Amino acid sequence: MFRKSFKVFDIHGHLPYQLQLGSKNSHALISSYGAERSERMRLTWDFPEPAPVHDESDTTPLIDRWVQELDKYGIGGLNFLTALNNDNMADQISRHPDRFTGFAYHSIEEEGAEAELRRAVNELGLKGYKLFGPLISRPFDDPSFTPIWNFLSEKKLPVLIHFGLLGHAGGIAHHPNISPLAIFNTARDYPDIPFIIPHFGAGYFQELLHLCWSCPNVYVDTSGSNQWMRWMPYELTLESVLRKTYELIGPDRIIFGTDASGFPRGFPYRYLQDQVRAARDLRIPEDDIEKIFGNNARRLLNLKQLRHDEVTSNSSLSKQG
Repeated sequence: MFRKSFKVFDIHGHLPYQLQLGSKNSHALISSYGAERSERMRLTWDFPEPAPVHDESDTTPLIDRWVQELDKYGIGGLNFLTALNNDNMADQISRHPDRFTGFAYHSIEEEGAEAELRRAVNELGLKGYKLFGPLISRPFDDPSFTPIWNFLSEKKLPVLIHFGLLGHAGGIAHHPNISPLAIFNTARDYPDIPFIIPHFGAGYFQELLHLCWSCPNVYVDTSGSNQWMRWMPYELTLESVLRKTYELIGPDRIIFGTDASGFPRGFPYRYLQDQVRAARDLRIPEDDIEKIFGNNARRLLNLKQLRHDEVTSNSSLSKQG
């Protein structure tokens, strides 16, 4: 799907983590509704059937399985947003630092959140911060968060914040911090912080575009199946949202992701195929495609980028030698 010199980098993956959306005692109606929807999605996307949480026959460490997945599909690297805790994240990615990076993931409202973020970045080497907007009770511009934004601004570290619909059946559909515009004051006040909004806003596409119009430090993450489009009152497709995003903010602020989240599903290669097909149907130039599908993420994460003209030049020199 790409020039031989290029390797995809995925900004949006998950190691196992905990996410509590509400009551642990789900009503039978919600449970059955969720199971029916999950099975329909599995069949739609040709995903494997769920496996036991622990498979006794599989002795391969989880992070090594992810290496095998990346190699299987020719993926250059993957950034994990979540893990059980920040130490677990650092331990996992340290085993293959050439393939994986990771973000800090802990509540911005917990006591000592700033100190934990500093430790995660300065001591553990994590490269950003992951938050869920609909799980934060206070406004993003609450004064209690100022030290955290100041630290992130000083380091110019990216913050990826999930806005929009969250969860599955019984998930969050209404919350003061569900719209990307909830971060507007903070994004405008801290232009050195790259704010990454995943899933094209997950139901808040217009609001995300408005945010991008005002704040040049806001980036759009393409990750997931983007099924939120089915719950919009007007017709949207992957092609239409990608086209509109590309037209309005250009190629430098669009970042590819899959929302890869575990096994047996593994790397959802179908998501990559569909997004590349949409980009090529839109006649997006090759250099811009490489920005979207890897180089923009590498730039934000301070990873080395290998330009196509450099590869061509070095290859020519090798042949001449």
